[in-house]
Amino acid sequence: ANQPCLHSDTIVLCDCVSVVLGQDGWSVTYTTQSICVLKGSTVELSCSYIYPSGTVTTTFWFTKNDAAGKVSLSDDPDYKGRATYRKDKENGHTLSITDLRESDSAEYKFKFTDQTGGWRYTGNPGVTLSVTDLQVKVTGGHQDKILTCITTCTLTDNPTYIWYKNGHKVKEDTSSLYSDYFSDADSYSCAVKGHENLHSPAVCESGLFSPKFVSGCQTIII
Repeated sequence: ANQPCLHSDTIVLCDCVSVVLGQDGWSVTYTTQSICVLKGSTVELSCSYIYPSGTVTTTFWFTKNDAAGKVSLSDDPDYKGRATYRKDKENGHTLSITDLRESDSAEYKFKFTDQTGGWRYTGNPGVTLSVTDLQVKVTGGHQDKILTCITTCTLTDNPTYIWYKNGHKVKEDTSSLYSDYFSDADSYSCAVKGHENLHSPAVCESGLFSPKFVSGCQTIII
């Protein structure tokens, strides 16, 4: 199974596990088939490719087509200033996307052509990227509450969760659960270690006679 490497706010998948076999010696090997990362972070998607002969002159990643064909992410206005390419070792290629948005969730594919333009090969299927934010779910009794730091997909990097109470760090654990006595003066938020600047909106209790929990409390993380 692929093992993630975590570098600050960048997620890099390191073991090549997804091979797209082509005809006549053309192929693409992706580093992973799917990845789930946090909104606002940076992700790198990598692949290697082989071809029988000639010289490869065009390499790019894409998620969609237009009337003229595949649209390189470097030319896609939705990724302007956020998507960059890097040629790695021989026949290696990496796509980096910064400041990830939930709208970036898509299947990313790599394409290359030879110098004649006569040979074009796309690694299909590609890599499925899912982008999620963090939210706090509150369950339990009247005052003894269980808080869960939830995402819309399973984070790839086996995260360690950090909990904040009234802006102060109170717990760090691989479990996404946290239990506490909850008063109407308290607010809670969660984050993932290595991405502390991407914490969830804080939740707090609102209402004296019919308590409910709301998100977006004004809390300063200390």
